[in-house]
Amino acid sequence: MTAITTTLAPSGGGANAPALGGWSGDADYFRFQEHQGYQPQAVLDVLRGKVLGAVFRGMVPAAVCTELAERFWRNGEARSRDGEAPVRYIGAYHYHKTTRTYLDECAEVEAALDDVLAVEGDPLTVFYDGLAGALAAEGGTVRRAAHEGREACRGVLRSWFGRGEFALLPHEDRGQCGEPQQADFEIQRTADHQICALNICLENGAGGRLGVWNIQPDENSKRRLGTVYTGSPYPVEALAGIESAWLTIDPGDVYVFNGSHVHAVEPSEAPDVRRTTLSGLFGFIDDTTVVSWT
Repeated sequence: MTAITTTLAPSGGGANAPALGGWSGDADYFRFQEHQGYQPQAVLDVLRGKVLGAVFRGMVPAAVCTELAERFWRNGEARSRDGEAPVRYIGAYHYHKTTRTYLDECAEVEAALDDVLAVEGDPLTVFYDGLAGALAAEGGTVRRAAHEGREACRGVLRSWFGRGEFALLPHEDRGQCGEPQQADFEIQRTADHQICALNICLENGAGGRLGVWNIQPDENSKRRLGTVYTGSPYPVEALAGIESAWLTIDPGDVYVFNGSHVHAVEPSEAPDVRRTTLSGLFGFIDDTTVVSWT
């Protein structure tokens, strides 16, 4: 299996296609490090901007993936959302909300999320415990983002079901972290560092690849495209000619990458095939402290 395909996108899009400006990395940076099993030190390389991403193949045992997926799909607390990013999920999203509203929703869903994740070898705990150990060796810590004594959600279980060209349209995660309604929330301090996305694959059939473009859009581009505080969506024509990497993911694989890059998810090739992940965001808020949120 070819796990990663790096391509230079065709230069189409027409003379009127909006140019997308921003930061692009060199060949040493724009790649996914491949590992068999979990290597927490590789996560630190992503957090510190040394490399685009890292993939930990087969990190989660098949039996754990199956049990978590089954618990997710039969849980009556799961919600559905339509719009540009249709999804079924258990968890809370900070996107476009006040800090209070987000943390209220985190508290409301905590019991349901804990119930689904109550399996031996919960991969979210394994991931963050491993990262905590790597950080502790350097005098650092990792914890959930907090405000006035309340904590962010542990993670989000989700299954994207968009059936167009993308199940999840091209977007980046930095814009939403500047939401003015969350000016009091410590996650906004990640803007001075790298904002990393975590995805733990529980189910996936043919297709369902992650696509990442070698561009972190600049403020001028964001203002022109209206993505300053949303990070989404970026028109496909704006990405024409920008190098991209396409990552094939199997159940049990865990991957992290710099979410400030424009990225998207392809739909599964068959409409009855589900792509289910356990996901979250994390980043440094100072030189030694990493926080996570959803």
